[in-house]
Amino acid sequence: MVPSKANKDFLIAEAYAKVNLHLEVLGIRDDGYHELGMVMQSINLSDQLKMIKSEDNNITLKSNSSEISNGEDNLIIKAANLLRKNVGNTQLGVHIELKKNIPIGAGLAGGSADAAATLVGLNKLWKLNLEMVELEKLSKEIGSDIPFCISGGRQICFGRGEILEKLNFDQFDLGLVLVKDPSIQVSTPVAYRKYKEQYGHTYLEADKDFEMKRNILRLKNWSDKSLFDNRREIQNDLQKTVCPMAPEVEKSLKVLSGLPGSRLVSMSGSGPSCFALFKNYDDANNVLKEHVKDFERAGLSAWACSMKSNGVQLGNEFT
Repeated sequence: MVPSKANKDFLIAEAYAKVNLHLEVLGIRDDGYHELGMVMQSINLSDQLKMIKSEDNNITLKSNSSEISNGEDNLIIKAANLLRKNVGNTQLGVHIELKKNIPIGAGLAGGSADAAATLVGLNKLWKLNLEMVELEKLSKEIGSDIPFCISGGRQICFGRGEILEKLNFDQFDLGLVLVKDPSIQVSTPVAYRKYKEQYGHTYLEADKDFEMKRNILRLKNWSDKSLFDNRREIQNDLQKTVCPMAPEVEKSLKVLSGLPGSRLVSMSGSGPSCFALFKNYDDANNVLKEHVKDFERAGLSAWACSMKSNGVQLGNEFT
């Protein structure tokens, strides 16, 4: 995380999206949630949050998107209230301006990334001095992907996604082309419910079996070279459930598979966003530019992205 150079009364937090390099549904936990085995990767597609310290005790939000609520149900407001409650000071106030770039309902953890940025940013703005590990622990109360979005990079994620094991690589060179049909969203709860209906009979139950699966993930090589050179297929269990529900996902995967130089085409999270990996960002960006018409004909929004080694970043300028 980059320290803020901002004026003491405001700062900018950069909230990065994620993609799944692996998503495996292992079974059902005692709390009723699914037990997952995932590898998540931060990408440079981001939202920006400007946080302005308020002299009163109000927490307010406005954004450039008419698709999201600015009320108490927004994860940004939930995160701010949670942090204020945790430190026992209800007099802390802030006005937050959200510049939304990550598509909504896309399987890219946009809402979770915004909540993560809120926690990291307000910890700095309100001078709370909480450690990142404390923020990650606190964030589990409102979202499973938020702990990952705080620290980011490339990590193995277990439990509901909140149990993190950092994969320490010096750099991430791979690029990706990311696409989404803007006409659809996929409900994450619906995707998991459908998956359970179809594949619940395969779920593991014994703790030793869960741990065996976790160890298999830990032992795999998740480096850029392994992902790109070995051409091992990315496993996303939800993809086989979501594709029949959303033909747009099948269409996206087909378009990506036809791009020259693309490898490891997959859906991210519960969809409907899909991506293809390339050797580096420049290759991904060049292919994107060369195939703009193909994406337009297919009705797809498309981005070229690089991979990030970090989560939330703080600064003092909108970009």
